[in-house]
Amino acid sequence: MPAHGRNTYDPAAVRGDFPILSRTIYNKPLRFLDNGASAQKPQSVLDAVQNSYAREYANVHRGAHYLSGAATEAYEGVREKVAGLLNAPAPETVVFTKNVTEAINLVACSWADAHLSAGDEIVITQMEHHANIVPWQLLRDRKGIVLRVAPVEDDGQFDLEKFAALLTDRTKLVSVTHVSNVLGTVVPVAEVTRLAQAAGACVLIDGAQGVVHQPVDVQAIGCDFYAFTGHKLYGPTGIGVLYGTAERLAETPPWQGGGDMIESVSFEKTVYADPPLRFEAGTPPFVQAIGLGAAIDYVQALGMEAIGAHEHLLCSHAMAALRAVPGVRPIGEAPDKAAIVSFVVDGLHSMDVGAILDRQGIAVRVGHHCAQPLMARMGIESTVRASMALYNTTDEIDALAAGIRHAQKLLA
Repeated sequence: MPAHGRNTYDPAAVRGDFPILSRTIYNKPLRFLDNGASAQKPQSVLDAVQNSYAREYANVHRGAHYLSGAATEAYEGVREKVAGLLNAPAPETVVFTKNVTEAINLVACSWADAHLSAGDEIVITQMEHHANIVPWQLLRDRKGIVLRVAPVEDDGQFDLEKFAALLTDRTKLVSVTHVSNVLGTVVPVAEVTRLAQAAGACVLIDGAQGVVHQPVDVQAIGCDFYAFTGHKLYGPTGIGVLYGTAERLAETPPWQGGGDMIESVSFEKTVYADPPLRFEAGTPPFVQAIGLGAAIDYVQALGMEAIGAHEHLLCSHAMAALRAVPGVRPIGEAPDKAAIVSFVVDGLHSMDVGAILDRQGIAVRVGHHCAQPLMARMGIESTVRASMALYNTTDEIDALAAGIRHAQKLLA
């Protein structure tokens, strides 16, 4: 747990909670601005994972001994923490997966496969990560459903009217990102949900970037499903979450078979467990879940509102700093934007810019960010992306701007 108080936000104290941030890269201080890909871990998360392996390790849901009971209690306790984070109505609405991709595939391969038929329509947006495109294409090819795509404006804004115009009585599912991993655009998911459900559609929200930057209330949003991943929320890799309403989970068949997702098995018949265990076949990633629980404790101790306010300042500072560098063009300037900035530099390839920044200890992402259709929409092949987190500072943003100017001189 962080030592600093919930009512104050001190980036320097926050940085002290993350051991990796004290290291150097090429004899330069590490400035980690690739948090949209995966965030660093506070000591409390590292300690929780180590303690689970070193002192309380045993398989869950199976043993009659102390260690199994302790691990099971810790693992199931994380469902309660996730439910609290999302304001979900009950822990039973929380399904553990290995990441957002698996969560979306669970809905595609199970709920959607069972409830959609040829001619039914799914609406996504041009901003989606490949993980929220490819599963629906596979379903389209398998079932004959129709995939429709809501456009994004030139500045990266989500156009609610154009989205609403795509909804018909054939629309059965709307699956949209909460926050674009490229543009930082915050989609008005509550309004999207209201419009979609009024048309009779189920709604899935890809919250991989959403839950990290702002408070999320799935009951206020009203969505049927909400997915996020642990490693972007300062937790371990290998653990994700699918929230589903009790009604939707009850009507979703199992998508994998094995141990722990059953009530009874005979050679004639299997009776499946109730949700959420119905969707968690085999030994679950319980150590990773315990790490996620520690990460949730950490961000809630800081306060999601305080984190959001700090990151809003970082984003505003970054946009101003980028605009001040001649030849730099930000991609995505929607008014409602999370702390993710993408940009191109006139005459320079993003890979070259990223490589030069790396030699200065500045870690950014380059490429298409698993969003090739969005790149095509914006008329570019790739961007440099700086994605900020609760431990980043305005000094690091200034170093980024100086690093871009250095790249321009080197490559002129």
